[in-house]
Amino acid sequence: MTTRMDAGLDEGLDRDGDDRRGGKGARGATRRKLLSDEIFQKVDYKNPQVLRSFVTDRGKMIPRRISGASARQQRVISTAVRRARMLALLPFSVTGD
Repeated sequence: MTTRMDAGLDEGLDRDGDDRRGGKGARGATRRKLLSDEIFQKVDYKNPQVLRSFVTDRGKMIPRRISGASARQQRVISTAVRRARMLALLPFSVTGD
């Protein structure tokens, strides 16, 4: 005789209804990848409009697991963001509220 809890464990869910990887199942499907080949060709420190898509509104860089960049692409992006910050094309941080 199987109970409802045992049936949930057979489906790959733990007792709370979460999947075994630690999060809700639908959350991983809603993640949006920002980087495509056309965008990566435009990444340059002199192009702050493109670089703003890789920086949050608080001034922090978006990690590559969210942006969809490879390790090499993320290094190019981070170098471009640092150079743009040094030339005051991008802010280091946001002041005020």
